[in-house]
Amino acid sequence: MNQEQEPEATRRDASDTESSRANRGWWDRNADEYQSEHGAFLGDDRFIWGPEGLDEADAGLLGPAEGLKGQRILEIGAGAAQCSRWLAAQGARPVALDLSHRQLQHALRIADETDDDTTALVEADAGALPFRDGSFDLACSAYGALPFVADPVRVLREVRRVLRPGGRFVFSVTHPVRWAFPDEPGPEGLSVAASYFDRTPYVEQDENGRAVYVEHHRTLGDRVRDVVAGGFRLVDLVEPEWPQDNTQEWGGWSPLRGHLIPGTAIFVCVAEG
Repeated sequence: MNQEQEPEATRRDASDTESSRANRGWWDRNADEYQSEHGAFLGDDRFIWGPEGLDEADAGLLGPAEGLKGQRILEIGAGAAQCSRWLAAQGARPVALDLSHRQLQHALRIADETDDDTTALVEADAGALPFRDGSFDLACSAYGALPFVADPVRVLREVRRVLRPGGRFVFSVTHPVRWAFPDEPGPEGLSVAASYFDRTPYVEQDENGRAVYVEHHRTLGDRVRDVVAGGFRLVDLVEPEWPQDNTQEWGGWSPLRGHLIPGTAIFVCVAEG
């Protein structure tokens, strides 16, 4: 029996089409493991912005929880829709969108287990949102879509299109400074190993050179310029500190690194009229 060959990690260009195809396949293949490993931390109906554990119930980046009631909210890259389920519990009307069919199957599983049928699920690409202009009051994305696309401005413009003027979009991504360090949770992840200014995507590819996973690096300045080009005004940039009570490691995120360098960047944006 032939053992499946581990993908090769490299840095090379990857188009929007290649990135979308690779990441849809990766999340479909790895959704079970992801939910098994991180599901307890994320919860079934919590809104967690990243591995630090910043909870929207405490942060209020979308606005006061009591103000979410009746709001039409689009979650992009929703995974198993944990964040949307929390929004629904506040009285909002969320739509959870994800590229991965398998991730949304986990959303259905949790909905069945919790007798929750309040969240609409949509399988679609964030770069081509299947909604009318001005359909939503708010939008959010916790590590969804934007780290994985070659053309983030396209996604941002789509989000702007489906938001009403003045609507808020809040999204979290890996903090750009992390790209200069090895993706390791221990001491080896504390020394700069690459140029922060190298925007070459990180690609995992099979033996035929076909991408099976892609992440795209943007500097902090790039992200700000993307937000503006997408039709938004940046009103806050949150860099969560690692809390003392969070002792878990998540990939390259860990208490050791989290107490020294930022791991997540959260952009709070408002749609220009």
